[in-house]
Amino acid sequence: MTVPALRLLTGHTVHARLTPFEQRFRYRLVMVDVDIDRLDEASRQTSLFSVDRPNLYGLRRAEHGERTDGNLRSWAEDQLRKADVDLEGGAIRLVTFPRQLFYRFAPLSIWFGHGPDGELRGVIYEVNNTFGESHSYVAPVEDGRHRTLADKRFHVSPFFDISGRYRFTLNRSDDALGLVIDTLVDGARTHMATISARARPATTGGLAKTALAQPFSALGVTAGIHFEALKLWLRGAGYRSKPAPPAEAVTVARSVSD
Repeated sequence: MTVPALRLLTGHTVHARLTPFEQRFRYRLVMVDVDIDRLDEASRQTSLFSVDRPNLYGLRRAEHGERTDGNLRSWAEDQLRKADVDLEGGAIRLVTFPRQLFYRFAPLSIWFGHGPDGELRGVIYEVNNTFGESHSYVAPVEDGRHRTLADKRFHVSPFFDISGRYRFTLNRSDDALGLVIDTLVDGARTHMATISARARPATTGGLAKTALAQPFSALGVTAGIHFEALKLWLRGAGYRSKPAPPAEAVTVARSVSD
């Protein structure tokens, strides 16, 4: 069965700080799943989604990858090769937070690279912070294992050091996405972030209903981040100044056993 060029994902995310005190929050999210080789088709699929043009929902090439209006496939393939992943021309799908009207912020975008047989070969976790910086963690998918470890290299929160490792645990089916990102310091879990979402057809009616149910979903991502940061500060979490971004824009992860 051919997957549509564009799909809608709705669900929720949970963030939990586990040390030195516990704090947890949960909020709803709206994401899109798009085939980067079929962007024109995705734009034609519904009148409420456009590529590189204003609309209720949209995607701009210049907000992903190397941050130009260039070829997204070339960028993704280059990153995956750093983890010795060769797609041999297979499909690449991008799951991300869409632009909604005038605004977009995507703390995480996930690139899924497939082989010609449709099997998942590699994943790029593209992380963005609120300072306009980006870093990618590239994870090979070996022997069906969807759990990977990567050294933490990128500043995301002023309330956490750049230390320890990320453990990415991915669960993906035809109609659902589950992701758990654990931060591990000296083997202990200090923070957990999750995404749980289900896919549905990206129809005009479906997008309109989603916008009515969550009219400020894009802006709400940023507002939620800053609101939770304020609560951490009021509870006495130590503030750390932003360091310089890493010299390398990509960190290669390694597969681990469950």
